[in-house]
Amino acid sequence: MILHVANPIYDSVFKYIMSDERISKTILSALLKKEVVKVEMRPHEYVNTTRDTLSMFRIDFAATVREKDAEGEGFKDRVILIELQKTWLDTETLRFRQYLGAQYSNKINIRKDSPKGFAYPMVAVYLLGHRVGDIEEPVVYVNHDVFDYNGEVVEEGKEDPFVESLTHNSIIVQIPRLKGRVNNRLEKVLSVFDQSRKDAEDKQVLNIDENKYEDDADMMYMLHRLTAAAADSEMRQDMNVEDEYYKAIEDRDTAIMNRDKELKHKDEQLQQKSEQLQQKSEQLQQKSEQLQQKSEQLQQKSEQLQQKSEQLQQKSEQLQQKSEQLQQKSEQLQQKSEQLQQKSEQLNNIVKSLYSKGMNILQIAEITGINKDEVAAILN
Repeated sequence: MILHVANPIYDSVFKYIMSDERISKTILSALLKKEVVKVEMRPHEYVNTTRDTLSMFRIDFAATVREKDAEGEGFKDRVILIELQKTWLDTETLRFRQYLGAQYSNKINIRKDSPKGFAYPMVAVYLLGHRVGDIEEPVVYVNHDVFDYNGEVVEEGKEDPFVESLTHNSIIVQIPRLKGRVNNRLEKVLSVFDQSRKDAEDKQVLNIDENKYEDDADMMYMLHRLTAAAADSEMRQDMNVEDEYYKAIEDRDTAIMNRDKELKHKDEQLQQKSEQLQQKSEQLQQKSEQLQQKSEQLQQKSEQLQQKSEQLQQKSEQLQQKSEQLQQKSEQLQQKSEQLQQKSEQLNNIVKSLYSKGMNILQIAEITGINKDEVAAILN
């Protein structure tokens, strides 16, 4: 039986299922390849507080994982922090780093039972809606280790809290690389994010074959939650709002791309004109040399014609000067064009930086000296 479930690519749907402890334990256990016995969604102020962060959704978890003890004879539970960041646009890594930096400096992440102020070990999980270079695997693990001078792994004591407080492991998931792959437990869990299963007429819905999950109670539970989300009118409205925002972002990026093409075309035209002026200058130079030769020939015939020849020589020099002036003007125009382009980019960056720091359009207009309509146009 084919189920029509809500697409968890949407922030509203993703938050809805991750707020359910059973589902979050299912997903995190598969990602960590460890048994997660308890999950606590931690409060923070970094999740989608403005439109600009719509493309990057973040949730913090404190997860209690069950691991084998050092002797391998029993199990022990320990708490780790999971910083889960989801983005469906090709986002700069700086934004990921800034968020991780905030978590490293957050006192809430310091262990209360540690007199030395050690932090909980942390794992950063990135769910990406785009590909990462030439990496073919849909999920990759980036794990740190401890080495001595000779490059040998130091086994004894490498899980010391001092080490774990200053480094973290990462898990990178490339959603576009899933494409129906179900070769292990993790890929089975992540299959509900597979965008190749989108409904042909409604991208907010995925078509999932329920029969493939009948033997997995946790996955069936997740599918039923997603089915309920697809039927929820408020959830649908939130998804519509996200579609509108993404459409606005795409329109903005298209406008920027078209503007860049237009500027490049104008630069090419200026370059062509500069080359044409250079050719004319060379032609004038050639003509000047020809006139000089004729002048020398006429000098031999008559002193009167010599005077005319000198006049022609002067005119030739004037033409040369004009040619050089035209060349200089052409170079000046080229420099001004580049300066205007740089100033435009600098002004755009300043406006965006001020806006990201919480300034409104009127404040930015007052600081930069441009009118609010131009500020708004830069931010859209």
